[in-house]
Amino acid sequence: MSRVNSKNLFNFKPAGKLDDDIAAMYKKMEEGASNQEAKAVTDKMADLLGREDEEANKEYLEMFRSMCGSMVLSMLSNPVLEGWEERVLTSSITVPTKHDGQFDVPVEVYTPKQLEGERMRAAYVYAHGGGAVAMSAAHMNKHLSKYAADNDLVVFNVDYRLAPETKCPNNIKDFYEAIKYVHTNAEALGIDPGKICIGGESGGGYICLGAMVLLAENNESSMVKVAVPGIPMTDDYCFSDPLAMTVEERQQHLMMRKIWKHYIAADWEEQKHNPHLFPGKSSEELLERFPPTIMLEAEFDFYITEATRLAGRLRRAGRLLELVVIPGSPHGVGFFTGTKGCELQWTVMDTIAREYIHGEF
Repeated sequence: MSRVNSKNLFNFKPAGKLDDDIAAMYKKMEEGASNQEAKAVTDKMADLLGREDEEANKEYLEMFRSMCGSMVLSMLSNPVLEGWEERVLTSSITVPTKHDGQFDVPVEVYTPKQLEGERMRAAYVYAHGGGAVAMSAAHMNKHLSKYAADNDLVVFNVDYRLAPETKCPNNIKDFYEAIKYVHTNAEALGIDPGKICIGGESGGGYICLGAMVLLAENNESSMVKVAVPGIPMTDDYCFSDPLAMTVEERQQHLMMRKIWKHYIAADWEEQKHNPHLFPGKSSEELLERFPPTIMLEAEFDFYITEATRLAGRLRRAGRLLELVVIPGSPHGVGFFTGTKGCELQWTVMDTIAREYIHGEF
């Protein structure tokens, strides 16, 4: 595949510290977590992280799922996001799959009302976050309705199956099959097959990267005009020496070790060198067949090292369009509505839609 041509649109100066509004938000959250009940939950999760028995893993997963769901719903309850669902037509489709039994992958579809009845529309196929073990597509309806309406995109919000109930590689295959379905049925869906973008954030960024591996392996990357993995879980960096990690990476490395080893992997020893589990371990030959990629990161994300390392390899392979690092921002800043970093990330995503999805490069 030929080398991609970057427009070099995003060269933000690092802040070197968290934005003031984010720091104030964190301080408020810490004060709220200082009460006896919240401290008991935090201490319990810390204790469970130090254990690897089946009972501990099950209990930690339940607590993690509850925490993720409530946290994201709280972040997305900001009035800024109210009313966007009324600007789209919401429907649903199912994608039949056979890779892990007979299963129809549910997909919510958000069509901007201004595009109703039009054909050859651009599409964004999205994988939600949650470490690939938590949350659902429904958590993202407001966020994605806004993105669809703002940018004249039909958004396909894929409710892929979660680990550990569905383990690697079947979770990434759910998303891969959804991408193929949109491309194969583009005419019936009113989609321009030459303007299909894929993306996801955090665990969804991993799901997106994993699907990119499958597309590359099967020489199908031409189905995707641009891929935008955001703040993605990428490789096994969390298993390295924490002394060499950033503060945020060090704070989360035990959690990530548990998620990868005990929830996502079907067979840790057999899969730990496989790019289906760790897309960052893709060979140079495979990276050269990836879709054109925009890596979206945050300066204080806890996946910053592994994601930027993969971005560098993709640049050398000729497949990196942009490495975007939102300055002064932590993991998930796009959901911290009302903050400086969130506003900048939304502007970045709008620019990506205009310049790379709708535009030519």
